[in-house]
Amino acid sequence: MGSLQHCCCQLPKMGDTWAQLPWPGPPHPALLLVFFLLAAGVMHSDAGTSCPVLCTCRNQVVDCSSQRLFSVPPDLPMDTRNLSLAHNRIAAVPPGYLTCYMELRVLDLRNNSLMELPQGLFLHAKRLAHLDLSYNNLSHVPADMFREAHGLVHIDLSHNPWLRRVHPQAFQGLVHLRDLDLSYGGLAFLSLEALEGLPGLVTLQIGGNPWVCGCTMEPLLKWLRNRIQRCTADSQLAECRGPPEVEGAPLFSLTEESFKACHLTLTLDDYLFIAFVGFVVSIASVATNFLLGITANCCHRWSKASEEEEI
Repeated sequence: MGSLQHCCCQLPKMGDTWAQLPWPGPPHPALLLVFFLLAAGVMHSDAGTSCPVLCTCRNQVVDCSSQRLFSVPPDLPMDTRNLSLAHNRIAAVPPGYLTCYMELRVLDLRNNSLMELPQGLFLHAKRLAHLDLSYNNLSHVPADMFREAHGLVHIDLSHNPWLRRVHPQAFQGLVHLRDLDLSYGGLAFLSLEALEGLPGLVTLQIGGNPWVCGCTMEPLLKWLRNRIQRCTADSQLAECRGPPEVEGAPLFSLTEESFKACHLTLTLDDYLFIAFVGFVVSIASVATNFLLGITANCCHRWSKASEEEEI
């Protein structure tokens, strides 16, 4: 099958147009205005694809929100800067969907049914600054998910209840990222490596997750405490769901003292003492069982002798 070719509308040259007009005199100013408006309209329509059905397009903003769409619109104007697909039923985005839209700055995909995004979706979205993926069904954020989208300033991944894992290299290279929202998901753990490569981070939202505040969380909490003056976090909403001894405690209330047990190390003397105690306990257990056996045997003989005397 041959490759598809775009048909271009050829406008006549200005001189040729006026030469072919049968008017006896110079053109009227009103006719000139109409001609230029029509020419501008033809040139604009030739510059990019027409507005998709069920969407509105104006000033490089394409709004397809709240249209009950089950899939993304196939063709968009090439100069689209702001694309809203929010409040639909979109379950998947095809690979390479954003390849042709080099001017895209804002992408709103909130409140859909997305479970994952194709690899390399943002490969050509070098100017993308704001991305909203909240209120979806994402289960994980893979490594290099936002690769090449180095211009991202705001990422919203909140309210993805099945979001269980964020890869340590998920946000790699996003040096301009200022706002990151991971609140109200299913995260129990977050690697420090996922955040420490974000030098421009100003706002971090992590509340509403079932955090397990064990020893593995200490590096992240220590990093957050050191950045708390520069990084705004929803400290009141972030709570521990485990272990039981810290359940319900605010995440940021945990101090180094809370993780003191994580740094306990046993010396050779400690191991020898534990071995000695174990040995003593085992000997005591054997002795106790021996005494109980003798006692039971004596009681049995005494009971039998008593019965014989009665007879």
